Amino acid sequence: MIIDSFVWICFLGFVLVMLAVDLGVFHRKSHEVKIKEALIWSAVWISLALIFNYGIYIFMGKEKAVEFLTAYVIEKSLSIDNLFVFIMLFSYFNVDRKYQHKILFWGILGALVMRAIFIFAGVALISKFHWIIYVFGAILIYTGIKMLFHKDDEIQPDKNPLVRLFKKFLPVTEETHGGKFFVKLKGQRFATPLFVVLLIVEFTDLIFAVDSIPAVLSITNDTFIIFTSNVFAILGLRALYFALAGITKYFYYLKYGLSAILVFVGIKMTFVDFYKIPIVYSLMVICGILLVSVLLSVAFPKNKDLINN
Repeated sequence: MIIDSFVWICFLGFVLVMLAVDLGVFHRKSHEVKIKEALIWSAVWISLALIFNYGIYIFMGKEKAVEFLTAYVIEKSLSIDNLFVFIMLFSYFNVDRKYQHKILFWGILGALVMRAIFIFAGVALISKFHWIIYVFGAILIYTGIKMLFHKDDEIQPDKNPLVRLFKKFLPVTEETHGGKFFVKLKGQRFATPLFVVLLIVEFTDLIFAVDSIPAVLSITNDTFIIFTSNVFAILGLRALYFALAGITKYFYYLKYGLSAILVFVGIKMTFVDFYKIPIVYSLMVICGILLVSVLLSVAFPKNKDLINN
């Protein structure tokens, strides 16, 4: 128990240090994140995740290492769907690129807290009420099918219930005021559009967590593996956004790949008491689906004019 607590403390300390270095050193001043910088940070986060995965292999064994890698791949692939929402959101509010990192930083910090609550609650529910695993499986299958037929709609922040509720308590300015979330004008406190964007980012991650957490629970019920794989996937999301924001339009079939992954893990979860698919095979299927969806997107783009852009 002491060793377990020590490992948790060390990991949380590592996360806090990395966040402090990210915000306090490399992004102390708001600036536009270029593709080169984003690719470097993406490589850093992926490398750290793989190093951590190797550490799990050394200290916890091969099975736990494969569980972490599978959970990480699932979270990483599903988090790509968030990128499309972020792109539409920043475009709708015309958020300057130099302020986008700040929003994503605080948004992801909040996401870490919400994910932790979801994970511990989910594991506790499955441990106490085993039948809940079938409910999670059904949710994933339904979400996957829904995603398959879902059309991309324009974001309408004014219809977001969280935003509407917030505006009843605090007025919102029309200007960003130098990247601040709150300002004081004529003695009255106002929120800026950037804070509204942050609210929607948090709300969006809450919705995505409803899908992604059950998906990882289909792989393992080890709280440490689930939490750490989520953390590494989320921490790398900001860099991934800036690295891929300009080319996500090319991955038209990725949505169908993510849909297939959700359906697959949903079926895997519902049949767990009848036949447990080995983790290695699950990892191969998930990676195979992602690879096929990307290759199809490159080979058969929705709009052929994109090739010439």
